[in-house]
Amino acid sequence: MFLEKQLGNGCTWINLDLDKLKKLEDLSEIYGLDKETIEYALDRNERAHMDYHRENGTVTFIYNVLNLKKDKAYYEAFPMTFIVEHRRLITISNTKNAYVIEQMTRYLDSHDTLSIYKFLFASLEIISNAYYPVIEQMDKS
Repeated sequence: MFLEKQLGNGCTWINLDLDKLKKLEDLSEIYGLDKETIEYALDRNERAHMDYHRENGTVTFIYNVLNLKKDKAYYEAFPMTFIVEHRRLITISNTKNAYVIEQMTRYLDSHDTLSIYKFLFASLEIISNAYYPVIEQMDKS
């Protein structure tokens, strides 16, 4: 789902759904994302990590999101991209991790004004908290 919401203090959160983008060039042309970041976002096997680009002050997080639907005998995790630039947070999601975007939206709706980093770290906590019930269930079995 494409989404644009205000965080407060002139900051914006934009979510881009990779499954719905018509042309991947839009990520570069419209949103000014560099090719390396786009490659990270498109790579289904990208490992979780963080990059800081000194030239433009951009921070990119690749974070593993648990697929809550267990299609196989095991759970899978899918990467989700978080890009922090000056006054905006861009997330790049897909259908496998769309539930996180819904939870982030609810979090944002329940808070009047958030800084980019407060919203980012709350979002990462939302993702991490999804693992706990699954781990507890696996521990019991």
